[in-house]
Amino acid sequence: MAVASFDKILSDLKQKVYHPIYFLTGDEPFYIDKITQYIQDNVLNEAEKNFNQTIMYGKDSEARTIMDSSKRFPMMATHQVVILKEAQELKDFEDLVYYIEQPLKSTLLVINYKYKKLDKRKKIAKSLQKNAVFFESKKLYDNQVPGWISNYISAKKYAIQPKAAALLSEFLGSDLSKITNELDKLIITLDENEKTITSEHIERNIGISKDYNIFELQNALGKKDVLKANRIINYFAANQKKNHITPTISSLYSYFSKILIYYWMKDKSEENVFTTLKLHSRFFVKDYVNAARMYSPAKVVQIIEILREYDLKSKGFGGNSQPAGELLKEMTFKILH
Repeated sequence: MAVASFDKILSDLKQKVYHPIYFLTGDEPFYIDKITQYIQDNVLNEAEKNFNQTIMYGKDSEARTIMDSSKRFPMMATHQVVILKEAQELKDFEDLVYYIEQPLKSTLLVINYKYKKLDKRKKIAKSLQKNAVFFESKKLYDNQVPGWISNYISAKKYAIQPKAAALLSEFLGSDLSKITNELDKLIITLDENEKTITSEHIERNIGISKDYNIFELQNALGKKDVLKANRIINYFAANQKKNHITPTISSLYSYFSKILIYYWMKDKSEENVFTTLKLHSRFFVKDYVNAARMYSPAKVVQIIEILREYDLKSKGFGGNSQPAGELLKEMTFKILH
């Protein structure tokens, strides 16, 4: 069987097109858990589950037990379901190859193999690619997360402002399970006539400040708005637990590096800037265009050097003992002057 997509697998399951083995692997657990949960909840009815559904964990199981369970015929049902979670912890995992090569058609064996790469040179890997529905769930890159958030919200017949999506991505990272949990809670808080999630909704319900965040800091620095930039950096300095110096410097390094790339782009159309700089949304293109007008290429190179210097200082290199908040203020002054 060929490598399958999430949408194809779910579509087949909803149409009751079942396969004997589902091998679900990768670094992003969200889709693996979604497929597994759908099979667990929907293939059998509640009465059938009592005799025909088995859930095992790799750490507490043996290949022999899993194979014996998978070889059983269903009782008073057309199928039985065997779910192996944390399969990467199964010590004799490779022994499953004897069942994988000759699976029982009435069994759905679901193998969750998370956070670990399967050695494709081994016999079991080749057998799985041949005989199983093979799904690999890859972690999203940071710049892909805001777009994913927008698509998730759109599928639920709502919308989210680009800035709000970027804020959530910056605050929650790329953990899709955590993101969907927060988005579902946000949707519940919306008034009946509200259909768009804004930065205000995020501030009110999640606790991310709409005024004091990395995107507002970048925007202030890009415009050389000294008053606003200092106001935000003073807030960061006083709230280091929520606005730690390391991710702040990292985000600013990425921001100014993109401005430097923009200078040397021959095609400065909106579409090319968006694609080349890998921006969260086309909404942010104008910010980089405007920032490039405010700083010369030489100054941006100098700013990148300043960021490197303060990254080292924040980690104690050179015998530095200044508090992180003071380093942020000093660094911001040098960027703006």
